[in-house]
Amino acid sequence: MEEINLYFYLCINNENKMKKITVLLVFFIFGITNAQVFSGKGDKKFQVGANFQENGTGIIATFDSGLGKNMSFGFTTLYLLGIEEVLGEKPNFDDRFDIRARFSANIADIFNIEEKIDIYPGLNIGIKNFGGHFGARYFFSEGFGIYSEIQFPIAQYDNDPVGFEKYNNQFNFSIGTSFNL
Repeated sequence: MEEINLYFYLCINNENKMKKITVLLVFFIFGITNAQVFSGKGDKKFQVGANFQENGTGIIATFDSGLGKNMSFGFTTLYLLGIEEVLGEKPNFDDRFDIRARFSANIADIFNIEEKIDIYPGLNIGIKNFGGHFGARYFFSEGFGIYSEIQFPIAQYDNDPVGFEKYNNQFNFSIGTSFNL
């Protein structure tokens, strides 16, 4: 019950941020339209970007490898650089750092969206939580593009995270560059 209350608390406090991010993501996805940049088994993507979350900003890197026509598996690592102090204390490395394994469903071709776009909802499990993500990539050329992604916890390992435990354990938004490898 506490997890549900925490989820609704985070949603209400982040409602305006989430609305803006959702609107931007919808315009980004549907502003350009028709098959997919994700080529399936053997496809490899690397992304690096900025990460934004409550009381912290940082750098994020992801790697995804195609397992099948619409599936990929990969890793995410995140390190927060700009963090607010809590009660005069600064966070340690383990408060700032997170690493996650991720599974994505690359679904742009299912909706006949332009070949330069990849849309990928998915699940991830990391050192702080089990969560989900939703992202989109747009490629300007065969090897270079941009991406935007939201990540959110579904189940936190600590039912009542406080202080630095909230970092990398809450709703967050990333934007950056994407590369075909």
